[in-house]
Amino acid sequence: QVHLVESGGGLVQPGGSLRLSCAASGSIFSIYAMGWYRQAPGKQRELVAAIATGGSTNYAGSVKGRFTISRDNAKNTVYLQMNSLKPEDTAVYFCNAERTVTAELRYEYWGQGTPVTVSS
Repeated sequence: QVHLVESGGGLVQPGGSLRLSCAASGSIFSIYAMGWYRQAPGKQRELVAAIATGGSTNYAGSVKGRFTISRDNAKNTVYLQMNSLKPEDTAVYFCNAERTVTAELRYEYWGQGTPVTVSS
């Protein structure tokens, strides 16, 4: 079992920056792939960025070059640095931990979400 707690959301003006944090507890953090997802009102949840156990990353096209995901295994924390924020980045951001052991055994956990509003 992994417990995830996000923080760092809030209101920011267009062009501004925020850094989201997700603190994990309850299991060995380093064996989980971590991701940030977001869900805007009336839309489906979408992947924003992910970081594998080995550190490789991937990003949604809409945030590439503006957002950076990173992890600190010593602190059991994953971060999302968001720069040059746009109004369309407004959403609730969720932290995700995932571990695939076999084709039949997969673990996945979600945080409660932190809201980000980009508005002037």
